[in-house]
Amino acid sequence: MNILLLGSGGREHALAWKIAQSIACTHLYIAPGNAGTAAYGTNVNIGVSDFEKIKDFCLNNKIDMLVPGSEEPLVKGVYDFFKADAALQHIPVIGPSEEGAQMEGSKAFAKLFMQRHNIPTAAYREFSEENFEEGVAYIRQHAVPVVLKADGLAAGKGVVITSSHDEAVQEFEEMIRSAKFGEAGKKVVIEQFLTGIELSVFVLTDGKNYKVLPTAKDYKRIGEGDTGLNTGGMGAVSPVPFAQGAFMKMVEDRIIRPTVEGLAKENIIYQGFIFFGLINVEGEPFVIEYNCRMGDPETEVVIPRLQNDLLELFTAVQQQALDQVTVYEDPRAAATVMLVSKGYPESYEKGKVITEIPAPAKDQLVFHAGTKADGDQVLTNGGRVIAITSLASDLQLALAHSRQTAERIQFDGKYYRRDIGYEFVS
Repeated sequence: MNILLLGSGGREHALAWKIAQSIACTHLYIAPGNAGTAAYGTNVNIGVSDFEKIKDFCLNNKIDMLVPGSEEPLVKGVYDFFKADAALQHIPVIGPSEEGAQMEGSKAFAKLFMQRHNIPTAAYREFSEENFEEGVAYIRQHAVPVVLKADGLAAGKGVVITSSHDEAVQEFEEMIRSAKFGEAGKKVVIEQFLTGIELSVFVLTDGKNYKVLPTAKDYKRIGEGDTGLNTGGMGAVSPVPFAQGAFMKMVEDRIIRPTVEGLAKENIIYQGFIFFGLINVEGEPFVIEYNCRMGDPETEVVIPRLQNDLLELFTAVQQQALDQVTVYEDPRAAATVMLVSKGYPESYEKGKVITEIPAPAKDQLVFHAGTKADGDQVLTNGGRVIAITSLASDLQLALAHSRQTAERIQFDGKYYRRDIGYEFVS
């Protein structure tokens, strides 16, 4: 099979690494890819949402499967684009329809879906410019902290937790009237704050069957101790120690199954990954958000622990035969530490030379997130630069190995969190 993978981050490097191992993979292309993905296939200079160029490439290179890595092409309707074109209809797209992708593309859509299917989530209201003053009044009487979420896509940064009513009103005004998150914040969901520990649960569904993948927990804040600004993710661990037994049965019974069945009941086409952003509140799971693709940096810990052939799983999705598949997990723990550019998640410089990148090993992988090749050199090309994933018999050891390599890799302005996984290690 010839595969086209869309994306350029650490998630796509991890997916490329896994797809390239499949006996079914003839050739892997990554659009646009990065300096790391080039080791597993051919990088192609096409944007993830340039559907016409993607079409031409697929037809000229006899692509047999399209794998969108990030949310942007899915929310913009790449599935529908392929299914509506007679020349492309035969190519499976591993991802939901545009309507299905609204589970991530619109917080309000997702909240209403959960309401319809009795899926546990925080209480909420939504507001826009039309009822702005009503929103301010709602905030003033809301218990603190107040959670504000930009309705649309904001690269993982559209959630603000405020500790006072005045701060919440200011953020609300900046989102709606000052376009802090652009079009994504023209509608704002104001949500009850839930106290607990977060985790990520991933499912691959064929539209009627599903398989649960390894669990993970990521760390969004830039600062140690979960302080500072939100980022796209500073690291991740897998598995999550408490995500087993009775807790995971509740997750499956109350959240996963009602979600998959709800999509089918509403005739929403969904064949791909569902990311459940959950929170454990005194032993009870609640949904914080849905994503229509794998998370980043969670992919960098989940995919190395997945022992299945990924293309076999994707083929089962295409054939609606996931019920005939068993998912196998590596018993080892995985820990990812993300190296980021100085200044991230605000302004940062690019083009810094990266040195001392180790070769992949059986117990450690280095995934490029924001890099580009320049001759023989690898340069920084984003806020999140490199994800270091280590596998070990326990989480403490995996974290120690990732931190050792984080110290070894060098570039000007390098920063990383040294406390990833802190809740689970002594």
